[in-house]
Amino acid sequence: MLTRREVIIGAATAGVAALFRGATDAVALPLPSTPVKFDVPRGATDIHRHVVGDERQYKYIPTSGYRLEPATIEDMAALERALHIDRVVLIALTGYGNNNSCLLDGLKKLGSRGRGMPIIDEKTTDRDMEMMHRAGCRGIRLQIGQGVDEARNRLKWAGQRLKPYGWHINTGGLLTRLDALQDDIAASPVPIVFDHFLGATAKLGINQPGFATLLKLLKEGHVYIKASATHRISREGPDYPDVAPIAQALIVANPQRVLWGTDWPHVGSVSGYTNKEVSPYLAIDDGRVLNQLPVWAPDPTVRKMILVDNPARICQF
Repeated sequence: MLTRREVIIGAATAGVAALFRGATDAVALPLPSTPVKFDVPRGATDIHRHVVGDERQYKYIPTSGYRLEPATIEDMAALERALHIDRVVLIALTGYGNNNSCLLDGLKKLGSRGRGMPIIDEKTTDRDMEMMHRAGCRGIRLQIGQGVDEARNRLKWAGQRLKPYGWHINTGGLLTRLDALQDDIAASPVPIVFDHFLGATAKLGINQPGFATLLKLLKEGHVYIKASATHRISREGPDYPDVAPIAQALIVANPQRVLWGTDWPHVGSVSGYTNKEVSPYLAIDDGRVLNQLPVWAPDPTVRKMILVDNPARICQF
């Protein structure tokens, strides 16, 4: 008898979206259907990807907003072949809390081509940090909290905790608070990487609140920005043309501080599912999304910076 995982993967392959309660943007494990149309340089890195384990082995915290089908290192192989990706940075799932065992097990399988961004807290020991460094971790996923004061305190704590290890902070959702936090960010003792365009709204363009400050911090070399999860900032898929002015402005500001990632396997809210049920992933064609990079960065030298050189620097490949 087929398992539920085998059934929904087969359904997704056959295009049977009706299985997902009318959610036509949901699938089991999304894989690219559009070939990449430019030469991807050797050493290309997906800077933002998740590994999801079998929940019988890797338990979700009670407050997790989701339960997911497994998305394993083995499952990633087809994605990497399609996108010509050589290196992978695994970002811890918030649903696992500060239990990083799934991420660390994934890093073992990736070996030298993998890096990790775990979640830590005040109970994380120096011994834990040293073990994770040996495993390939080079930064943390920081939950920034609400308000300016909480964000400021979290950034300060993380900077002090990570400085001895040469790690960086990966965080996001700060664009509307960026003006108030810019001095704190510029003074950080460790690099700060913003994910998913820092939560910009594509339709608001380059004049939206906080964006000028983001460009300033980029120009001055204080931060990195991930051109990742394009679908999170735009409703104009599958090519997201309204993202182009934002991406181009970031690249012009400082191409040595821009990174690229998929956010695979595309965890997202699917209508009709609760955190008591296993929900499908969003159906994102990562091949088609990657094909937008030459639109944002026509120069192959700049694309190599974004795909190879910049992630190698910040993640110490």
